[in-house]
Amino acid sequence: MPNPLAHKLNRYVRLSEDDRMCLADIMSPSRMVAARTDIIHEGEDPRAINVILDGWACRYRQFANGRRQIVSLLLPGDPCDPHVFLLDAMDHAIGAITPVLLGQISGTAMQDLTARNPRLDLAFHREALATAAIQREWTVSLGSRTGIERLAHLFCELHARLAAIGLTDGNTCAMPMTQNDLGDAMGQTSVHINRTLQELRGMGLITLRSRRLTIHDPVALARLAHFDIAYLHLTETERAAAR
Repeated sequence: MPNPLAHKLNRYVRLSEDDRMCLADIMSPSRMVAARTDIIHEGEDPRAINVILDGWACRYRQFANGRRQIVSLLLPGDPCDPHVFLLDAMDHAIGAITPVLLGQISGTAMQDLTARNPRLDLAFHREALATAAIQREWTVSLGSRTGIERLAHLFCELHARLAAIGLTDGNTCAMPMTQNDLGDAMGQTSVHINRTLQELRGMGLITLRSRRLTIHDPVALARLAHFDIAYLHLTETERAAAR
């Protein structure tokens, strides 16, 4: 099966076959992680880089009283921070939203690889910068977008990210997040999310049914969300697929 990590890194630096083989060589045998379980816990020693090969995961913080904030979403090809092994303990948890096929790269293997392969080193640094750009846009959403704008923006972003990796069917894509998940990502209650979804449906912008999202008017949804695809740092081909 094609390596989703290599596919993503090729967005930032044109990889050779040798580069792709190097990535395959340092990846541990993949394993399945059940939905709604943690891939790594907050406070755990992150000795390896987790790579999402298939499925959806999220970074989150949870308070002792059970309240949770999802701070980012991880899709196929996403490394869960290529430099995380430099830390002594995780400051957040990573949980599987769906069943996840997970690969791992040891910290030592990553250091050796990037030391002897400047092209892959550059690709990982650019990937980290692109991930930081998404994080900044989420901060903008929580601070400046209204509730309906936040949800519209999330749908625009997820469709674009999934289209870039070939996981959309026209204007339709998977949406395995529950209303509780969406609320935890948007800083809202599930009741508020339910009302917002009804409003978006009533405007004729989306349909969300059977864990599938269809965007009926991408231009209008993007306008409502103040969505500018530039922050995703996609290639021209990937941008075209997201339209």
